[in-house]
Amino acid sequence: MTQTDTMDALVQLHDGFASTQTGPNITDLTPFLAHQSISVPKPDPGQALIKVHLAAVNPSDIHFIKGEYGQPRVKGVPAGFEAVGEVIAGDTPFVGQRVSFFASASGTWAEYALTDASGLVPCRPDLSEVDAAGQLVNPLTAIAMFDLVKESGADSFVLNAAGSQLGKLLIALGRDHGIKPIAVVRRAEQAQALKAMGAAEVIVSSAPDAQSTAEVAIKTLKPRVLLDAVGDQFTADLFFSMPSHARWVNYGKLSTDAPKLTQLGQLIFQNKQIEGFWLTCWMKQVEPARIPQAFVEIQQRFVSGAWTTDVAGIVPLSKAMGSLPSVLALPDGKAFIDPRQ
Repeated sequence: MTQTDTMDALVQLHDGFASTQTGPNITDLTPFLAHQSISVPKPDPGQALIKVHLAAVNPSDIHFIKGEYGQPRVKGVPAGFEAVGEVIAGDTPFVGQRVSFFASASGTWAEYALTDASGLVPCRPDLSEVDAAGQLVNPLTAIAMFDLVKESGADSFVLNAAGSQLGKLLIALGRDHGIKPIAVVRRAEQAQALKAMGAAEVIVSSAPDAQSTAEVAIKTLKPRVLLDAVGDQFTADLFFSMPSHARWVNYGKLSTDAPKLTQLGQLIFQNKQIEGFWLTCWMKQVEPARIPQAFVEIQQRFVSGAWTTDVAGIVPLSKAMGSLPSVLALPDGKAFIDPRQ
């Protein structure tokens, strides 16, 4: 494949971390990124250079460019964690093949990305580009957190932000494994679709009777795991309504409000736990064989139709600075960046 010396990219304007926590919403990229022409990175030993076909945009990406994520920004380096593309050079037998990947050295919101060769995930030929571009962050997180649900031994689990792409993946896993999801959403219009997808109960957190409805569902279904992307007071109240040995697993902070933990005695006398989940740490701690097993399952679920990727919009890289925020503001579906446009 012909490769040029320069490439278009959405480049970070800042180093390190910020002191703010404003959430994953964004209306203007210009304080954080610039569309620039920069040099194509060169792979060192153990690295692979990839021509990006399609890059996903996740809430973690927005937190990251704002300096609110768990790893520091690097000024002058392209943003973007996740994508699919063709390996064109590097220390890997996958040269010439289509792979999904996390960009560990130079980000995916660019024509070319650089990453550790050990983390490349070969894609089945029948896996679509949108499914391949987004098969790491959300699907692998869904598999990992659903392992926690299965380990709990309960017949149900609670998840909020249930209308998100990740939420829908988790609901489908619960449906297919006979473990009833209790889905929490903010918008009532999402309820019917999630029930049709397999949610046993849908709690609309903005409804006046949300807490009482949730308590009835929890008492009936007895979930032991709460998968939380929101971190608000309603989430805390749900957790304290759950039975003994419940686990509150937080993996995101969509709310900027800090919840009050009013019943901490439950951590002592009911053996409840509050913990965090970060996919990066899980991948380092889990049995090594679990990750390739998970990707076989992920790709099969997408190809079979057990999972689908809801697409809010695919934005050309050349227009992303102006167009991406409006796609991200849409209530359902994932945004993608196409560097080939």
